[in-house]
Formats: sequence, C-alpha cells, structure tokens
Amino acid sequence: MAAFFSELSDKHQHFIAQQHLFFVATAAERGEVNLSPKGMDSLKVLSPNQLLWLNLTGSGNETAAHLKRLNRMTLMWCSFDETPLILRVYAQARTVHNTDPRWKTLISHFPVTQGARQIFELHIHKVQSSCGFAVPFYEYQGERIMLTEHWQKKGDDALPEYWAAKNNQSIDGFDTGIQQATRPLEEET
Repeated sequence: MAAFFSELSDKHQHFIAQQHLFFVATAAERGEVNLSPKGMDSLKVLSPNQLLWLNLTGSGNETAAHLKRLNRMTLMWCSFDETPLILRVYAQARTVHNTDPRWKTLISHFPVTQGARQIFELHIHKVQSSCGFAVPFYEYQGERIMLTEHWQKKGDDALPEYWAAKNNQSIDGFDTGIQQATRPLEEET
C-alpha cells in the first residue's frame, strides 16, 4: 500500500544512503519521457526536502533539456535485498552548470569526479513509499569505472567540445543549456 509524505524522514534518508542505484525520470510538455538509471557517489541529501544530484557526461543530456522547459523530476529507489521498499521523490529541479556562481559550493558536496557535467538541485514537494513486493533480489557487486576512466584519459579540456557535439540538444531537439558551460571544470583543492 502506498503512503505519501511531505518530506524525507530519517528512515527514508537512511534507505537512500544504502542504495547503489537510483532512477531519474523527466519529461517536457511534449516529446519523449526520459528514464535513466544512475549510480556512483552522485547523490546527496541536504535536508528532508532538498537533494543534489551530480550528473556525469554521457551520450545524452535529456534531463537538462526537460528542466529548461518544465522543471519537474522524479527519483526512484528500490530495494533489492530482504526488506522490500520502493521510494519515490517528486520535486522541482534546477540545473546548475559549472559557470554558475553556486557551482563551487555545490560541487564541494561530492568527491572529485572526472566528467562532471551539471548538478541538479531538487526541492522535494512529495515523497511516496510503496511495498516493492514484486522487485526481485539482486546482489550489488561493485561500481563500474569505465565512465570515469574514459574522462580521465580524455581530460577535462575535452568536455566542452563533447558537450557541444553530443549534449547540446535532446533527442526531441530541445536546448539543454550546456553551451553556456564552456570552460573546463575546476577541481576543488
């Protein structure tokens, strides 16, 4: 049976901290719905109503394009171990690029990660939990390191060119806002 909450409880936050995988869903007012799996140390709970998600450079940039048009996002976690649970957060979200004055403050919440592209700042307005009784058991075996290795080899100087070629528009032709982030990322020291 589903239950709704206005914020993340301590129990919800503990559950999120234990998960190695979460899913992100966004959509514009028309076009395709985007649903993507995410992992690594890329999500931080700042408060019961605020999350940060560090988005890494990949083949598409649907989330940023959707948020420029309609700033809503759903995140979902599900348990794959003995205690079944599905947890969703419904939020308004803002894209923060590396040229934004707030970038340095927000990126400090994460370990230095090659290929960092954007940070999404989520303001939660609804939390939903449900049973998860039909979710199968799976065992976590470790993180994939291919994406970070790829960007370590290429270097941060290659990011703006890749963003311009591959991350400038969504599959529906919507602008992603990435063209404003043209300088290489600065590593925190």
